[in-house]
Amino acid sequence: MIPNRSMKTSQTSIIIADSSTISRLGLNSIVNQMDGFVVVGEAENSDAVFDLIVAKSPKIVIIDFLSDDFDIETVMNIKKKFPNVFLLAITPLQNGNTLVNALRAGVDSYIKKSCDIPEVVEAIQVTSKGRSFYCGKILEKIRKESIDISEMNHVDLTCDAVVLSRREKEILALISEGLTNSKIAEMLFLSSHTITTHRKNIMSKLGVKNTAGIVMYAVKSGIVSPNKFLFAS
Repeated sequence: MIPNRSMKTSQTSIIIADSSTISRLGLNSIVNQMDGFVVVGEAENSDAVFDLIVAKSPKIVIIDFLSDDFDIETVMNIKKKFPNVFLLAITPLQNGNTLVNALRAGVDSYIKKSCDIPEVVEAIQVTSKGRSFYCGKILEKIRKESIDISEMNHVDLTCDAVVLSRREKEILALISEGLTNSKIAEMLFLSSHTITTHRKNIMSKLGVKNTAGIVMYAVKSGIVSPNKFLFAS
């Protein structure tokens, strides 16, 4: 029996803004399977999304600003009028200029429409906590085109302290123990692509460029004991 989610309290409310009916249905299905989250409205154009935000006061707006009847101005105006609303952009992969404009406009998190379901779920969960999440393809684009997100005019893109999610800490510990992405994926029942994305997010948050940097952070922060390496066979 499917629980009546509308009866639950303290749920994180979400509006889905996308001109594609199929995309809205897919995202709605994903959110409906998540504990503590509920879709309170769907918008197929810019005018509708503003009306819904006023009526429903969502915590998150998931938006494809590249779809028909939406644009970067929609993002800018949402952030200007509703600064407390978190924006998660889910679009096809675009060039670096599109990404830069989105981040400057106020997008909190950015992933591709081709990301797998666990990655979409993680993006929603992280964004709901006021943190930024980028999928592996977006991080790759940021690095390839030398995009410095720390210089973007958006306060949520930088944090004084490194904040890793429970899943990221779990994966960081396994990486530090020398496990491969495929082995970690097998252990956690996730896809290798999802593990790769987590690895890239971890490296981005820590500001390191390789596995050695991850291991050093794990030891210094007490996530793993140096004894693991001293007594490893």
